[in-house]
Amino acid sequence: MMHLVLADSELELIPEKIAGHPSVRGYRSRILDSSLHHNAMKSLKGGYRRGRPDIVHISLLVAMESILNREGMLRVYIHTRGDTVIYINPETRIIKNYGRFKGLMQQLLERGRVPSNGEALMEARNETLAQLLEKLDGRKILFSPEGKRGSMGEIMEEDVVCIIGGFPHGDFLSPVYDMADEVVSIYHEVLPAWTVVMEAIVSYENKFIFRQP
Repeated sequence: MMHLVLADSELELIPEKIAGHPSVRGYRSRILDSSLHHNAMKSLKGGYRRGRPDIVHISLLVAMESILNREGMLRVYIHTRGDTVIYINPETRIIKNYGRFKGLMQQLLERGRVPSNGEALMEARNETLAQLLEKLDGRKILFSPEGKRGSMGEIMEEDVVCIIGGFPHGDFLSPVYDMADEVVSIYHEVLPAWTVVMEAIVSYENKFIFRQP
């Protein structure tokens, strides 16, 4: 089983501090989005990296439509900067329309689960990254440009926890380097989160589903 954790993801509701700003009042969505709210975000601490729900959206599209997920061998978790952990039901099919996806994330963060009734497809819990990782079995591999260069195929184990940053710039906010068993860099340049997600999933598929040497 692969557990895939998108850590310190820049997914959040619009902070009260900027709720009255003109660039915020004109939009119905309450999800912070740097492409819409960049003027207001200049006053936010760490504003240069915040408001990136698109990273979560694309990464989820890649992960949830993968062969690995269809084979029942993938579990996905989104950890946010506000220490909310979103548990994704493997049966979830991610909305492809970005606007509708943000609406779903707003509902999730406000209500704690979607849908409100019946079996939850997504559930948001107040939980730190450390609390989440404590629950997950498997070797914990952190993907970071700060790690040592390594081959995906060599580092993959049958029970593995892959930790990938869900932010566009900078480094992890959580003390994740102390939680990982290994810190690995897979390329000489910084890669988007969804590319690392794809590479990790395909490497796992090749090793444990298709059994390539």
